[in-house]
Amino acid sequence: MLELLSRADISLFYAINRAHHPWLDALMLFVTDIKRTGAFLLIIWAGLLWKGGKTGRTVALLLIPLILLTDQLSSQLLKDLFGRLRPCAALEGVRAIDGCRQSASFPSSHAVNNFAAATLFSLHYRRWVPWVAFGLAGLVSYSRIYLGLHYPSDILGGALIGILCAVALWGLYRRAARLLRRSSPTPLPPAE
Repeated sequence: MLELLSRADISLFYAINRAHHPWLDALMLFVTDIKRTGAFLLIIWAGLLWKGGKTGRTVALLLIPLILLTDQLSSQLLKDLFGRLRPCAALEGVRAIDGCRQSASFPSSHAVNNFAAATLFSLHYRRWVPWVAFGLAGLVSYSRIYLGLHYPSDILGGALIGILCAVALWGLYRRAARLLRRSSPTPLPPAE
């Protein structure tokens, strides 16, 4: 069974990695670049603090420990624990147009962080926000396979880890807010 899953993982990796086009190359390089997307996310974060109301401030303040947790968990603990070689280092014929990294492959830190943030947004907002948040997380994650840096299973594992971390942090926040509300002499607003 594991052999079958491994073959499927590699086959799907090659299908995505080899489906290249010049405009897709440019798009994938753009969305995977943390310097570019990080600046965009910083603007969104500042906007949440400034104009987002109570919900926006809550999300902005929860994003800080969430991303610190998920990034350290994935890049410092889990990558070392699993030590899986990146496909660009382990497989033949991989298109790695952005080069090949030396760090381990599993889990994808891009997937962990982006799916954690998308989940946090989805827990606090409705309507179109979850669609956009998960769509962007999916696009960034897809770019990691397209660029030859991750297997699909690295993305799936990273997405699950990110979602679980966000749900856990959200649960802790809600519990802490309830405890503070009970012990506070002045009423605090309810946790969302």
